[in-house]
Amino acid sequence: MKPRLVFVHGIGGPRDPVADLDEWLRAVAAGAGAAGHSAKISGLTGGWAADARFAYYGDLFRAAGSQGAGGAAAGPGEEDDELLAGLLLEAVDARLADSSSDPDAALSATEARALRHARTQLAPPSGAQGAGAPARRVVNAVTTLLAVPGVRALGGWLSARTTAGMLGQVARYLNRAEPDATGATLDQRIRARVAACLDPEGPNVVVAHSLGTVVALETLHEALPASPDGRHPGVPLLITLGSPLGIRTAVQPRVRPHPLATPDSVGRWLNFWDRDDLVAARPHLEDFVRPNAAAVAPSSRRVDSDGAWVHPAAKYLAQPHVAGPLMEALTTLGER
Repeated sequence: MKPRLVFVHGIGGPRDPVADLDEWLRAVAAGAGAAGHSAKISGLTGGWAADARFAYYGDLFRAAGSQGAGGAAAGPGEEDDELLAGLLLEAVDARLADSSSDPDAALSATEARALRHARTQLAPPSGAQGAGAPARRVVNAVTTLLAVPGVRALGGWLSARTTAGMLGQVARYLNRAEPDATGATLDQRIRARVAACLDPEGPNVVVAHSLGTVVALETLHEALPASPDGRHPGVPLLITLGSPLGIRTAVQPRVRPHPLATPDSVGRWLNFWDRDDLVAARPHLEDFVRPNAAAVAPSSRRVDSDGAWVHPAAKYLAQPHVAGPLMEALTTLGER
């Protein structure tokens, strides 16, 4: 049986899911070639090694009934801004802590200065002038953080306000609000999109990035049960990239079910992180994610990308340490 390969994207603006699927597959192909799987690349890009799907939900962050191409982005509320400020603060603290304890994670003077300044903007001293509302604190801090590689990759040429809005998608998902006319909240509608891409009969290989790692985790808990014999899980391989699941105060308590656990449908979970990826704060997921009934827990592995643009999914997928296990899983499943 040809396995289903499901890509789950993270934050960002409007996407072309067909173009993104092609970009992600080409990135995997590049990584697979570097990992010694050149002979298998044509099967991946040609579509006979896997039934590849791109689970797109980015349009759900657009305002209902808005005017213009693609609609205007729905703005976050104050609760979302507070959550985003807490998420950024913890990510900044984790990066600063890593830089002081790990010589390999040393920061440049510019990066360290930007992180410390952003921290003060996010959590100004009591009574400080210009502390302001959470939305203003977030935008000011993001303006500062655009000098840091892990966030600059998210912002690119966009304004700090637009970048803050994209980062705020994590908060909007976790706040479980914004019901539609049927009463389905934003997070429920997003998970439904991902669930629709899964093959209920399996096997599925799921590759999730950034916010998509939270979405995929929750979707797999809901949508796919464990196999009756435990030997043929519905998701033989789950790969997470640049995940914010390690953020203890702003993310973990809001993820469902709680405490965090590996879905019973998952047979293997590989989690990849780059030390310069600010979003992947506290990346060792096995430290706090409980194993499932088959004793499957996340296995976190660091990758090191060249240059400043480390967070995008394609950057991770082009890593041979990411693409290699993915290709091996697809090959094994295709031979059954």
